[in-house]
Amino acid sequence: MGHAGSKEALKQQDEKLFALRHSAAHVMAQAVKRLYPQVKLAIGPPIEDGFYYDLDLPMKLTEEDLPKVEAEMAKIIHEHHPFQQSFMTKSEALTRFAQQGERFKVELIEGIADTQVSLYTDGEFVDLCEGPHVASTGEVTAFKLLALAGAYWRGDEHNPQLQRIYGTAYFHAKDLEAHLQRLEEAKRRDHRKLGRELGLFSFEELAGPGVVFYHPKGARVRWIIEDYIRSVHLARGYQPVGTPHIFRTDIWRRSGHLEYYQDYMFLFEAEKLPYGIKPMNCPGHILIFASGLHSYRELPIRLFELGTVYRNEKSGVLHGLLRVRGFTQDDAHIFLREDQLVEEINEILDFAFEVLRAFGFAEYEVELSTRPEKFIGTPSSWEHAQDALRRALEAKQIPYVVREGEGAFYGPKIDLKINDALGRSWQCGTIQCDFALPERFDLTYVGQDGKPHRVVMLHRALLGSFERFFGMLLEHYAGALPMWLSPVQAVVIPLTDQQGAYAQPLAARLREAGLRVDVDTRNEKMQAKIRDAQLAKIPYMLVVGAREATQQTVAVRHRRDGDVGAMSINQAIDRLSKEAAIGGTT
Repeated sequence: MGHAGSKEALKQQDEKLFALRHSAAHVMAQAVKRLYPQVKLAIGPPIEDGFYYDLDLPMKLTEEDLPKVEAEMAKIIHEHHPFQQSFMTKSEALTRFAQQGERFKVELIEGIADTQVSLYTDGEFVDLCEGPHVASTGEVTAFKLLALAGAYWRGDEHNPQLQRIYGTAYFHAKDLEAHLQRLEEAKRRDHRKLGRELGLFSFEELAGPGVVFYHPKGARVRWIIEDYIRSVHLARGYQPVGTPHIFRTDIWRRSGHLEYYQDYMFLFEAEKLPYGIKPMNCPGHILIFASGLHSYRELPIRLFELGTVYRNEKSGVLHGLLRVRGFTQDDAHIFLREDQLVEEINEILDFAFEVLRAFGFAEYEVELSTRPEKFIGTPSSWEHAQDALRRALEAKQIPYVVREGEGAFYGPKIDLKINDALGRSWQCGTIQCDFALPERFDLTYVGQDGKPHRVVMLHRALLGSFERFFGMLLEHYAGALPMWLSPVQAVVIPLTDQQGAYAQPLAARLREAGLRVDVDTRNEKMQAKIRDAQLAKIPYMLVVGAREATQQTVAVRHRRDGDVGAMSINQAIDRLSKEAAIGGTT
């Protein structure tokens, strides 16, 4: 009872915060309208951690304008206007907002099915709104405007581009201050900033947006992750495959991607034939499976590929490594009998949690997404697929949230979301159960009766996009990657040129032990070399001077713990090797 009560209290608290932020959005729009009477209002909803309002203005706002809007908001809050709901017929509302030139509100009203619409008034400000709100503007005390952005009306690039103001609001100033501190910490951890500072990757204007260039250190981290992922897949019975980057569009038409995913595909012609660059790896794996006969005894067949795919994301939504046009997935497709489904899904869940723990993630959320409005296959096959996913989760007693209508167009899915050091949730692994594509491609196995039977197909990724996962890792660890993932695990720092004869053989011994080691031979002072190694987030600094060279030792420093003392070479190798074991988080 205590747990249920706490969940209900949390829900009520969230609803109150939702109402507060909704009210703050109205106050912000009211303030903008006072300052810029010519503004036309679009929408202003509360969102996770805050609110925004989309506005059509004849001039472009800048960050310097936000304090002015905040000051006007403070006046409105001080005036204590009550939020009052009223109703108007749809035709009256259309006339009213049309007379005011509020064309976005008119469009919204035209889309309302009811014969009457809800309005909210506070002071002179009236907005189309269903609520809820707090009692008065006087309750919106702890707020902050955060940023400006562009946004197309209704998310359609063919519509007018509006100006969006983001803000946040809390009931108490201390909660607002804590949130602002989290935002500052998030800025410090921004993977784009860290990528530049640590020399890991870049985006090159000449090459176009959304494609990543991995520099030597970044590519080394990619290799480390890829080597680990390959090894654990082989250990679990997955078979490696490789598929082309381009296919004739016939296969995309047959799979349904051309119908359901065409806007996100790069399409072109070669020798008068239409082709598409692959946005997903599944059709390639299907063709490999379909190239031979398979007995029921062989199933499940698990095909795995580090497959690079390309999606025609709009440039406005691209965001560092987190949203790109070209990315690599740890992609697998499993072909199996229907009676094997629940057991195989459970195997994948165990596998996913093992891999996520190796990267230092122990907290996660699970979602089950069901049939969307546009789908292929039959409703009954979707029910079978959803039931298999649900039974697997319940067999392992894994709590989950149902996301109605958010499945892939070919099947329902389980999504795994991990929580990072700042408590943020990140989409990672996915398991999708598919009866539809095996039907479209006539995928069968030979059963005990010697007759062909339809296979079921599981689509699955554990890390998802390597690019996105890399960006998330950088933010989670603030750039200080665990020892086993660090591109350079130790740097040998000779005090003078005279110790170079000792530093190089020392580094060679460490490399022979499997450690990734550099030697800093620059003509700089020791303190500068240590500082630069700290800034580069290198886990260990091995300082060698005349005494260390004579005694065949090293002075060991850790990036977090500082000086940890002098050690023999063997002791240093032993300590570093233990910390470099896969799954270590130091």
